[in-house]
Amino acid sequence: MPHLPSPAETRRTVRPSLAAATVIAGAGALLALPQAAIAQAFPAKPVRLVVAQAAGSATDVIARIFTPRWSELLGQPVVVDIRPGAGGALGAEITAKSPPDGYTALLANISTHGVNPALYAKLPYDPVKDFSPVSLVSTTANVVVVHPSVPAKSVKELIALARSKPGQLNYSSAGPGSSQHLAAALLNTMAKVDTVHVPFRGSPPALAGVVAGEIAFMLPTVTTALPHIQNGRVRALAVTGLTRSEELPNLPTVAETLPGFDVVSWWGVVAPANVPRPVIDRLNGDLVKTLATAEVRAGLLKVGMTAASTTPDQFAQYIRDEIAKWTRVAKAANIKLE
Repeated sequence: MPHLPSPAETRRTVRPSLAAATVIAGAGALLALPQAAIAQAFPAKPVRLVVAQAAGSATDVIARIFTPRWSELLGQPVVVDIRPGAGGALGAEITAKSPPDGYTALLANISTHGVNPALYAKLPYDPVKDFSPVSLVSTTANVVVVHPSVPAKSVKELIALARSKPGQLNYSSAGPGSSQHLAAALLNTMAKVDTVHVPFRGSPPALAGVVAGEIAFMLPTVTTALPHIQNGRVRALAVTGLTRSEELPNLPTVAETLPGFDVVSWWGVVAPANVPRPVIDRLNGDLVKTLATAEVRAGLLKVGMTAASTTPDQFAQYIRDEIAKWTRVAKAANIKLE
């Protein structure tokens, strides 16, 4: 996996470099301030929100919807910084190694803080220890879609087709170890079928493979798939959450065919570890207010998302639960990546 240069060598020396000393001094100064003063002083400059997936991805779309209102409440611009690579690990590492002052955050998701830790023995970041959770932002179910030429109009029929052609039906994903990969692996395991994984570099090209008829099926997010479903380029069979989707109310859930099947993609804001709690609370408070506004909720709903906010502690527990869940799925499907 691609790995950014680590400051580990610097930490091992007797004297930290000038840059490291500056970061340490800055963080120490923040911690030394009275709690009320820290909250009042922040933010004094723009906040960078790292998006660890490609431009046009669901993560990017979500960021563009809620950051304008969040900027207004913070009183400073929130600048979206697109840093794709290594299944989201690149952007996550950049954020984890940024100064712990609240001016850099990551729009984390099911890949960076759920699936990746379950699959990779070595990541350039620790999803729990290296971050300060701020709040969940949004959730969405994935959706099982097939090319219109595939002779299956339900999950039950898709499973029957896969069983009649073991090792012949293919599915696409945003890449090895992506949330779509794990969702399909869970489907394979629970349905006891053998289908072939075809990884792409990102969700849009993976879904384009289905649209072109090169790929039989995929489990993208509703956000990514909705335009293609609406124009008939792909056929939707079912949503992957335990309840039906507001955006696709006529679609059944996969769980109606495979009881217990539950896949929900999610996004949330995290900052580097050791950001002072008053700063986290300020980010959280304004983000919760942002997600409660009618325009942001409507904007997210329009692209198949449901606004969802939490306290920092609730989000921290949510992340731990997701890592445990996907670790079980990866073990059952015998998926491990280096």
